[in-house]
Amino acid sequence: MNDRDPVESLANLRHEFGEHGGVNLSIEASTTFTVMDPSTLPQIFEGAKGPDRGGCYLYGRHFNPTVYNLGRQLAAVEGTEAGYCTSSGMGAIAAVIISLCDTGDHIVASNTIYGGTYALLKDFLPTKANIHTTFVDISDADAVQAAMQDNTRVLYAESFANPTLRVADVPLLSSIAHNGNAKLVIDNTFSPLIMTPHDLGADVIVHSLTKFISGASDVIAGAVCADRDTIIRLMDVQMGPLMLFGTTMDPSVAFELSMRLPHLPMRMREHSDRAMAIARFLHEHRLNVTYPGLESHPDHALATKICRAQYGYGGVLALDVGNAEAANALMARLQNQYRFGYMAVSLGYFDTLMSLSGSSTSSEMDDDAKSQAGISEGLIRISVGYTGTTEQRLEQLHSALKLVGLI
Repeated sequence: MNDRDPVESLANLRHEFGEHGGVNLSIEASTTFTVMDPSTLPQIFEGAKGPDRGGCYLYGRHFNPTVYNLGRQLAAVEGTEAGYCTSSGMGAIAAVIISLCDTGDHIVASNTIYGGTYALLKDFLPTKANIHTTFVDISDADAVQAAMQDNTRVLYAESFANPTLRVADVPLLSSIAHNGNAKLVIDNTFSPLIMTPHDLGADVIVHSLTKFISGASDVIAGAVCADRDTIIRLMDVQMGPLMLFGTTMDPSVAFELSMRLPHLPMRMREHSDRAMAIARFLHEHRLNVTYPGLESHPDHALATKICRAQYGYGGVLALDVGNAEAANALMARLQNQYRFGYMAVSLGYFDTLMSLSGSSTSSEMDDDAKSQAGISEGLIRISVGYTGTTEQRLEQLHSALKLVGLI
């Protein structure tokens, strides 16, 4: 694993002071930007000038100074040359795929990914753009290699798969992708700081900033981190998907998220510590729990090798209780009787969130696809928060499990 410290990289980034010398950067709310010389405007439209080429800005749907600064911060965390932010995680994913693929191209993707991404790759892109995807078990290197074709342009996976938490072997996937003249795109939403895929060979990293990086479930946002040319192509005025689809981020949201990045290391450590304690408790009670920090996890050794130990193994675990009836009974007790957490989709919130993946965030997949991905009808995804004490939460969990007859 690369020894680069992403927190140190962020700390060493040039600080942007506010317009009047404030310690925080200013929110640039302007929708359009002036130039001092009339010849500058056509140069911006041609791509000869921009934020990193003369400090020039054009229009709010293009680059914005506040959003641009957040992109630089995230690029520092991920170790890429550049980054830019989007109005949602799906906006980031869709823009990257459309930028890297043309009609008739092919994608190889993990068969265990967020349901919205699955629908984009399986249904939307083949119908609208003649871009087809082969879904494979991303942990099976032979299957990944066999799925690669001459027209494969993207190999796509999640760092920690949603919701089964299989860990992507990014160095191996990078080798397969690059040998096939394809780009490796990794969704790192589940493991910011824990894994830095670019350091391991990934070309493009996407995030749903809505989750752990936001931490408060109050904004929808996404990001793309990559080399400078990739980001420039995304924002090109003639062919850039982010520019033309209009999925760029609002500057007020960028400011909010910029203020939360310095706290991310502390939050991720606490999420991971709490998740590990709960996973161990469930494992000790012989329940079917999946968490990369447990030695029983099939990718524990891989995660230990390629992730950063100081941030743990993430704040999400999966508990399979066998059937939807038992899962719903447990979640209802945990929320309504013990205030352990909330039955809600999403993750990365400071309170615990629980959802039945097969009928919610993975519902875009048919039964056969869910079976192949290992998503059973009783699989509960638990995003572990850090409110209350660990001891209190373990007592609540123990009581609820006893009441529904699972222990």
